Formats: sequence, structure tokens, C-alpha cells
Amino acid sequence: MWRWIMLVGLFVCLSEPVCGWTQDDGAITKIAFGSCANQNRPCPIWEVIADYKPQVTVLLGDNVYADSIGGRSEPATPERIAEAYRALLSVPGFARLKESTQLMATWDDHDYGDNDVGREWIHKDASALRLHDFLGTPTDSPRRLQKGVYQAQVFGPPGRRIQVILLDTRYFRSSLPQAAEPLPGWRSRPYVKQSGPEAEMLGAEQWTWLEEQLRVPAELRILGSSIQVLSDEHPFEMWGNFPDERQRLFDLIRACEASGVVILSGDRHLGEISYDMEAVGYPLFDVTASGLNQGHQGWRSPEPNSKRYAAMPFGNHFGTIEIDWKEPGPMVLLQLRKEDGQVSVEAQVPLNLLVAEPAPLPVPMGVLGTKEVLEKNVGDEVVVQFYVRGGRDLARPKRVLLNSDRSIESPRNLTVVLQETAFSGERIDANLQTFLHKTVRAKGKVTLYNGRKQVEVLQPKDIELIAR
Repeated sequence: MWRWIMLVGLFVCLSEPVCGWTQDDGAITKIAFGSCANQNRPCPIWEVIADYKPQVTVLLGDNVYADSIGGRSEPATPERIAEAYRALLSVPGFARLKESTQLMATWDDHDYGDNDVGREWIHKDASALRLHDFLGTPTDSPRRLQKGVYQAQVFGPPGRRIQVILLDTRYFRSSLPQAAEPLPGWRSRPYVKQSGPEAEMLGAEQWTWLEEQLRVPAELRILGSSIQVLSDEHPFEMWGNFPDERQRLFDLIRACEASGVVILSGDRHLGEISYDMEAVGYPLFDVTASGLNQGHQGWRSPEPNSKRYAAMPFGNHFGTIEIDWKEPGPMVLLQLRKEDGQVSVEAQVPLNLLVAEPAPLPVPMGVLGTKEVLEKNVGDEVVVQFYVRGGRDLARPKRVLLNSDRSIESPRNLTVVLQETAFSGERIDANLQTFLHKTVRAKGKVTLYNGRKQVEVLQPKDIELIAR
């Protein structure tokens, strides 16, 4: 199984001046994130996060539990929401963190004001103002006037830009009816999946704004959602309850050719990393950090999740992203850390794997696609055009393998082999990086290697980079 993880950090300036808490070279290298902190319970993890010294900290919702009174759940009032934020601000560890980091936050249901509620919540505008007061949003900021609390910002210099986009999955979301009976093996009744024009997650204004943000130049993008995007086999809140809206999100990332997207999510009182290899044209990861002090304390087996990479199903925790910007290949670490700050789950992701694919270029008459070549006979001479998604450099003799699929094991993959004789003249120093993430046109003979069809290129003139 493919066991790399990628991370993307995404934050775009909405209306305030471009600001960024950075190191001397201007690049962000440490980000912390998390969700689910009940202000009525001890939360020593705030001190641990402050000791970690993140340059940016992202709160993904349920940052306070304003709808909790004496251990029971009850819809909040604007006054109780403000009181909950004041209680959080009075915690020494959180106060120390807030003073030393660039703090970004969206909300989920318990700081929005009522359990699992959406656009029908009567105090949503008052709740938004309480969140802005908590964050210290300037009183003259247009964000205080917008509907919903979505926001974005870019940090770092060109070539090392991190964009953080925080979505609002509450203000515009249509209501979710529950099924009559629980799923087998669950006590909770699942929400009924919603589709059609009335089924909304983000609302028209936020969708327009999100498209604008995904077109902002950035190398790494962090897309914050209060609820999980990829995991959809449990009966609770998730983007999977709105399959059309989730597909719209994937389609928008593709249409904007937005590279470097990694999703951060919360809500579930557990930690896990999910990934989808097909959703946006490159591996898309959803890192759930949910349990600043609400993580399940006793052992429980991980929930069903066919997209899971790794799980932390119990214990309080927070997430971190560390970026090594060294060239030629920046590396991103996605981590979940225990309450003592030790790493529990980690994945290393080369940033150059999170590359959006451009729209396919026209294929001239007589030139084949990879599917057509795979149907040809061994020995046939072909001209094929495709986008290079992977490959390998080989030596003794020098060869370069160009793959049409990220996985060489994929039945859709076609490998073009540039033999040693293909390297002379202007191609003498060519290697995999010369062709990776570009469209090529190659002429050669179909051969077999370990039972798989490939195309062998023997002359420099028979491999060509196709400009857009």
C-alpha cells in the first residue's frame, strides 16, 4: 500500500492586510491545529502546544462548548457563548499560546451554539460576533459584516507560500434529518444523505469566495473543515452526508488547478489520517485532530474507514505540520501528537507529489492516448501523448522511466522507457525531473517487461515536451 502522506497549508488574506508570523527567512515551518476543547474541563495540552512554539495555530471548531451546562447539553445563548470564550481566554496555557502564535479559527456546532445545527440556528449572527471578539478581529474589518466566519490568509515568500483556508460548514448548511433506525453495530441513527438544489454545505457566496482563494498562488494549502471530508462510513456529521457538495469541492479543486491541498478536520473526538488517490488528481489527505481535551480516554477500535492511512482512536491530542523547505524537494510532515507532545502518528509527504494536473492538451490525428497503446500488440510502432505522473531514473546503462499513472501497479499505467541512446545533444543531461508533471509525446515500439506493456524510445528526436 502507498504509505506517504502529504500536507498542504492554505491561508489566503480576505480583507485585512497580508500578515504573517514567520521566521527570519519569511517561511513558515511549524503549524499546530486541533479541535474539541471543553472550557469547563482541565486542558493541560494548551501548555504543550505553547511549548511547541508553532508559528501558526489553527482551531477547527468546538473550541469551546457553549451549549454545555453542568454536564448536560442545552442550546446556547449569545451571553453563554461569550462567557465560554472568556473562560478559555483566562486559561494561562491558552493565553500564552495566543500571544506567541498567529491564531486562526473556524467553528463547529458546540461553539456555534447547538448540537449538529446548521443554517436554522437562530443565534448564528450573534455567535459570529462573539467569535470575532474572541479572535480580536478589528472592529472595522469587513469580516465582521460578512455572513459566516470563513477566512483565508497567505504566509511566506514566493516559492514557500502557505495558504490557510478555513471553511464555515455551519452558517449555510441545510438541516440533516436522521434515519428511523441505527446502522447495524451502531447506537446512533445515521443522518440521511441530502442531494438536490436545496442540499447545501457552504452556500453560494462562500463557494464563489472559495474559488477565488483556490486561484491564489501558493505552494502548500491547508483547507480547514470542522467536519471530516473523506471518511464517510460512520453515522455522524460529515461531508459524505452531502455527496453532491463534496463532489463539487473536489471538482472545484481540479478546475482551479490548485496544487498542494491538504484537508484538516475535527469533530470526531479521535485522531486519524485519511486519503483519496482519485478525488482531485493527486493524493488528497484529510488529517483529523479532534480531542484537545475531549479525546476518548479508553481504548476503542478505530471506526470503519476504507480511506484510513493511520489512526489515533483514543487519548487527547493535537496535530502539527512541519515543513522542510530545502530544495530540490521540500518535505511535509503530518503529525498527531499525544497530550505530552510526543508524536503518535507521522507521515512524510514530498511536496512535489501534490501537484495539480492541467487540463489535457489536444491530441493530434495519428497520436494515441495511453489506453489505446495498452490495447496495441507487442512490436507495434506507436506515437503516444500523456501527462507524466511518476517515474524513475536508472543508471548503468542510463535510462529514464516515465509513467502515466502515479502507481506503477495500476492497470491504467503505461511506462515509456527512454533508453541510453535517447540521451545526446540537447537531451544529454535529461532525467526524470525534465519530464515529471509535464505532457510528453513519445515515438517507439511496444514491448513487454514483466508481463506489462511499455514503449521504448531509442532516439532523442522521438521524445518531445508539449507546451501548453
